[in-house]
This record gives sequence, C-alpha cells and structure tokens, in this order.
Amino acid sequence: MRAVETGALRTVPLAGELTSSLIARAAARYGLAAADVLRLWTCRSSPARHEGGGVRADAELLLNEAGRRVLAGLCGVEPAVLARALPAFTVEDPGVGGGGEASVARGRWRAASAVAGPAAFGCRLCTARRTGQAVRAVRYVPRWRRVCVRHGRWLLDADADQPLEHLALQQLPEMAAAQRRWPGVARRGLRAGVEPEQVFALAHAVVAHWWDQALSWEREEIWPRRLHQVAGGDAGQKLEWWRIVGRDAAIFPEAVAVAGMLLDPASADLLWKSSGGTRPRARREDDPFCRRLGERVGRAWLGPLLATDHGSVLHDWTGAVVRGRRWSSAPGQQDNPWHLRRKQQPATLAGQLRILAAEQRSGGSGTRWQATVSAEHRFHITQLVKEAGEQLVELGGMHSGTTAEVARTLLEHLARSADLVEEALAHTAVAAVTAGVTLEEVAAWARLPAHELAEIVAVSEDHG
Repeated sequence: MRAVETGALRTVPLAGELTSSLIARAAARYGLAAADVLRLWTCRSSPARHEGGGVRADAELLLNEAGRRVLAGLCGVEPAVLARALPAFTVEDPGVGGGGEASVARGRWRAASAVAGPAAFGCRLCTARRTGQAVRAVRYVPRWRRVCVRHGRWLLDADADQPLEHLALQQLPEMAAAQRRWPGVARRGLRAGVEPEQVFALAHAVVAHWWDQALSWEREEIWPRRLHQVAGGDAGQKLEWWRIVGRDAAIFPEAVAVAGMLLDPASADLLWKSSGGTRPRARREDDPFCRRLGERVGRAWLGPLLATDHGSVLHDWTGAVVRGRRWSSAPGQQDNPWHLRRKQQPATLAGQLRILAAEQRSGGSGTRWQATVSAEHRFHITQLVKEAGEQLVELGGMHSGTTAEVARTLLEHLARSADLVEEALAHTAVAAVTAGVTLEEVAAWARLPAHELAEIVAVSEDHG
C-alpha cells in the first residue's frame, strides 16, 4: 500500500466519472483490488447491492474534505482537476461532514442517481484511448448521450443487474445519425424555454409507450430488425430479456425524431387547426398531426393508431398545447405540456429486469398484485422501502463523536426513514385501492382513518 499512499502513479479522471469509478481505476493501476484501496477511507455505510449480492456498478462514494485530499494524492491529480471532472467530488453530505473527525478521510455510499443523475458504463475503447486503461468506467451520462459515435456502441445503464456494458450499433447507422441530430433538437428546446431533459423525457415516454404496443403492430418492421441487430444478430430464445435490455437503444432514433417534431412551431399550428381552433372537435383517425408524426418516424401507417390512442402521453401533450393556445388570455389556466406524470414515466431497465426475474422465479404465473399494479408503481414502492432500509442500516455505525453530532445524525436519518416509509405506505395503499381492494380494508391495514385514505387516493388521482 506504500505506493498507493504516495501517489506514485497518475490516474486521470474522465469527464463526468463517478468518484467510485475513479477509485476502482486507480486501484487497477496499482494492481490492487478496489476493496483494498477503499480502506483508505472510513465508510459508515455499504455500497448498494443487487439482489444476488453483487455491488451495483452505480454505487457512488461521497467524500469529506480529508477524503478528497486522499483521493487527489492517490491519483496524483490536483483537487481542482478532480472537482471539474467528477460531479460528486464536491457534493457535501451530513454523514461525512466536519466536526471532531474532520481530519479523518471518510466517505458515504449513495446511489449515483440520487447524487448527480443517471449513470452508464463508459465505452472501454474510449477509456483506453484517453487514459491508457482498457478497464470498466462508470460515468454520469444523460439518456440522450448514450451513443458512442466513434466506436458504434450504446452505453447501458449502470444500475441494472445484467452483464453487458454496451450494445453494438455498427450495423445501425441511424443510431449515430440520431445522436448527431440531438444537439440541434436540444438547442431548439432551449430557445423555446424547455430544458433538454424535459424534452427528451417526454419524447422517450411517448416512444416507449409505442414500444409496448408494437408487438401487436402487424406492419412494424423497423424495431424487430433493430432489436435483433443489437442482440448480436438474433434475440433467439431470450426475446423478452432483449426487449428490456435493448429498448432504449432501439427506440432512440424515434425519440429524437419525436422530440424534434414536438418542438416544431408548425406542429402547434397543425394541432390547433385539427382540433377545430376556437370551435373544438374530437380528433379523427385522419388527424393531420398524427399522420405527419407517423411519417416523421418512418411509419406512414401509424397515424390512425396514434389518433385513437386516448390517455397516452402524446394525447396529454397535444391536449395541453391546444388548451394553452385556447386559454392564452386566461393567466394561470395553461397546462405545462412538458410535465410528465410519474405513472407515465417508462419503467427503467433495472426495474423491468427485477420484475422479469421475479416472474421467472414464480414460474411466470405472476400474482394479482403484479397483474393489477403497474410495473412503474411497484418499482417506485420497492425503491422507497429500499432507501428507507438503507437509511436505517447506516445508523448502526453512527455512535462516535460529540453528543450533538451523533444526535443530529441519528435524528436526521430517522426522520428521513420515517418520511420514506410514510410515502411507501401511501403509495401502497393507493395502489391497493386502485386495484380494487375496498377502502375500508386498506385503511385498516395501513392504520389510517378511511376519510384520510380517501383524500390521499383523490390527490394521487389528481396528480397522476
């Protein structure tokens, strides 16, 4: 460990890299396991793990000031350089703050998504080119920048329990073309006052909804071909698994195309005319906006299906745009067309794989809960419970320091756990009532007054 302590070898950070990823690469540079190098920091929590026991690749480590100095010495890089490259490097956390132990290098494990956004595996070829190390790296990468154009790869989410880091796109030139178009779409969104994250999230949700429906589209040919390509030529007997792992890559060109059309001012004009303007009328199967959108994504036959898909994300967006123009003279009445309700957010790769694994363990029969509660809602409840558990587990080692420091830390974590449990309780109760269980039964199980539960359910329905 003497070479590690003196920082004999230089390890250059990647832009947007997780702090934990840099530590792992530094360890590899010294020929050590990451666990050996992590002993340089005192950690009062453990990294998040998959159900099978393996540490999640998106486990992030937040450091105190002393811990940051240790990392800078380990890598042979100035702290200012690390601060520019690592999004989590300067993130403060009460669990690793100052006080009487400020001189001790400490860290706290968190999920990357809770620190600086979604994390994805880096392209190993790019990592080797920039650092000389052909090893795994994990970076904070928004979902609209997942195509490595140089090497023809789709970079996969790092939080999922599956063995792949990327999907091969060499046979799919439309992927790189879509990646090159995205910056122009993002700039158009900013000019319109919409953040790129909002634009992509809504377009992605629209197309992910189509993906779920596409198995019944007899004329669909693009996505099956693309999915087999990212699966290495043939999804074979693992089609269901590949439909989960390959979804975000397969639908990326359509998501960019939809985002571009939704931002096009001509689309709003087309919607206004087709809706009847000041004299509203119901959308017809030959709706010109839906027809043009189908053409934009290379499916001229899709328009009538979109026009009759009521209750979808796209339907909500078009309705909000039309109402915004209709009510332009009534301040406070306009909807935000770019607001994506929780229940409309597509299930993540990690969430879908957990559900698939559970169904496979149960023989694929499923349960009434799985049949009546959406995958997104089940995953959200699970995450709330898991985070509450993580907060409580961390309390086990928090008994050193002054009375005020320990009391503050314990109370902050207990309060956070209580909030998470209360939110999980409310979501579970709402899911049960929505699924058909009587309000009185759910109220008794949740130990809530029936009238209070009724109010919670009503608010949930109002906010989606």
